Amino acid sequence: MAKVDVIMPQMGESIAEGTLSRWIKQVGDAVKRDEPIFEISTDKVDAEIPAPTAGVLAEILVPEGETVAVQTVVARIETEAGATAAAPAQKESTPPPPQAPVPEKPASPSTPAAPLAPAPSAPPSRPTPAPAPPPAAARTGGGNGGAETADERLRRRSTPLVRKMAAEHNLDIAAIPGSGLAGRVTKNDILSYLETGAPAAPPSAAPAPAAPVAPSAVPSAAPGAPAVEAWPGDRVEPWSRIRKLTAEHMVMSRRVSPHVNTIFEIDYTRVAQLRARKKQEYAERGVNLTYLAFIAKATADALRAHPAVNAAVSGESTIFRRDINLGIAVALEWGLIVPVIRQADELSLLGLARAINDLGERARTKKLSPDDVQRGTFTITNPGVFGSLIGTPIINQPQAAILCVGTIEKQPAVITVDGTDSLAIRTKGMLSLAFDHRIVDGADADRFMADVKRTLQEFPDTAM
Repeated sequence: MAKVDVIMPQMGESIAEGTLSRWIKQVGDAVKRDEPIFEISTDKVDAEIPAPTAGVLAEILVPEGETVAVQTVVARIETEAGATAAAPAQKESTPPPPQAPVPEKPASPSTPAAPLAPAPSAPPSRPTPAPAPPPAAARTGGGNGGAETADERLRRRSTPLVRKMAAEHNLDIAAIPGSGLAGRVTKNDILSYLETGAPAAPPSAAPAPAAPVAPSAVPSAAPGAPAVEAWPGDRVEPWSRIRKLTAEHMVMSRRVSPHVNTIFEIDYTRVAQLRARKKQEYAERGVNLTYLAFIAKATADALRAHPAVNAAVSGESTIFRRDINLGIAVALEWGLIVPVIRQADELSLLGLARAINDLGERARTKKLSPDDVQRGTFTITNPGVFGSLIGTPIINQPQAAILCVGTIEKQPAVITVDGTDSLAIRTKGMLSLAFDHRIVDGADADRFMADVKRTLQEFPDTAM
């Protein structure tokens, strides 16, 4: 019998850590090669990780909720076939030097990690040892020409969001003291530095809540957010990784961008007629033709004519994006995720409908890759499917605007035919645009929305 290591995979070039959110298999369970055995959450996606080989799950080394660096051994599978190579996604990109010691089992931190940062090491007064470096930590090319240590690598490899925040505010990450593992700068460090000019308090220094619940059960969405006492009979549910990321991203967006909203009423009667006529034809091609596909098409076409709405802020400059990459918000039972349709303006209505169906299904089944949720330039969110008349959403940083789709339903309306007013039944709904007033003026936003409205109300047959 032999044991095969199961490691925390690197789900993208810029991802340095992951949170083991759930064990699908337990110790003693038989597993097949490529059968999902645990779920992870990163700062990009949630995903199910398959077994690198068949056998029996012999050891679980990282408990649920723990955040560890990539390449960390999280479990071992006992197999009669002997050690086999791990799946390609789990291989080290650069092997460690021959003389570098490899720990048999990484030490687990005693407290949960801060969002978007590796788990903090234990405070000096606690006997728990600090986390050991991952196997791939040592590599050549350090600042002194020698081998780069695990500490140097983790500090250098800050998360993409931290780098974006630093770039937006012209901050030098190296000059900001970090509270993460090995002094790594976290998102909370950036937010604290922006507010006070001082580093965030180390995780170990946070006071315990008054209620008899674990500190992780009362997470904070922003520095200085108060802890709330749990009363007898209350149910305290710690935030998932995706919930923490969403909360912090929304707080940061409100702090960074001055939000302004404009709301337009849309007559979807023309779209409803085309949809009724073409829905069966699209279904035969495996595509569900929804109102959202028409809205995405009208939006992508309008963004090309209004580049300021498809832009981003970088310090005191505006980046006008060449590509039009539509993010489509997908509500999941465990949170919210925004997969991206690349070059959306180059797709037909059929292509957009197919992409929306595909990304939504893969988001719900946790099959998205990190690339599927990156490089968005504009976001559409659709609370109307739940009956909401309209909303005023928060901008998905570092984008400049987000479009909200309200419920679409039949309504009585006054129409004018040949100069005569009459009542009619029309299919109508609301669209709202939240935009960053630093770079998008009210007139620009309204002209963009007017073009989207015109396209939807006069949708051409040739676009079908």
